[in-house]
Amino acid sequence: MSLAYYLVLAVILFAIGATIVLVRRSAVISLMGVELMLNSANLAFVTFARIHGQPSGEVMAFFVMVVAAAEVVVGLALIVSIFKARNTTSLDDVNLLKN
Repeated sequence: MSLAYYLVLAVILFAIGATIVLVRRSAVISLMGVELMLNSANLAFVTFARIHGQPSGEVMAFFVMVVAAAEVVVGLALIVSIFKARNTTSLDDVNLLKN
């Protein structure tokens, strides 16, 4: 399989993730969209590493996975805290920092 297919798949996954973040109002679903975008970036990093024959892209993909894991932990903690306070995960209803 050509490496161009992997790049096209990464672009499609990133577009789907960006659409989810922009369209959906649930914090949990938006977090899943961000994860999809990070995974598409990982796919592009690994593909470019394979094209150029250097392991730097794979190291960067590992770094992105670590950041994504930390982002999920912090994001889910915030979502649970907001849900306990407001009984909703809608991003439109969250205005805790406005006042």
